[in-house]
Amino acid sequence: MNRRTFVVAGLLAGSMPLSARAASALEVIYVGGLDCQPCTAWKNKYKARWLASPEYRQVTWIEVESPKLKEAYQERFWPGELKLVLDQLPRKNGTPRFLIVRDGRVVANEFGVSHWTKILEMLRNQLA
Repeated sequence: MNRRTFVVAGLLAGSMPLSARAASALEVIYVGGLDCQPCTAWKNKYKARWLASPEYRQVTWIEVESPKLKEAYQERFWPGELKLVLDQLPRKNGTPRFLIVRDGRVVANEFGVSHWTKILEMLRNQLA
């Protein structure tokens, strides 16, 4: 194998996880801002339990977190395939927001700490 072939093979292999993620059937997307007090409350109350849950291991977890909550829906924080998800949102405000996306289509869209349990219930229905 010559050097050029090796470099191209390395680049292609390096792109595999991104392709696998793009092909994932079910994604859960968290939208927040670093200066968002409700987002911090969600992280303190629910995030560790979520990351240890069996549901977490069955989905692709994506965090869209901007430095300021007022910037959370700016396209620069939604790169690549996430831009298609952003385009589907009828309201582009409110954090923390939780989205369930199946095959690129938003199937659940809730915001507010109190709606996390609703998202988990919807997710369990999607996984069943």
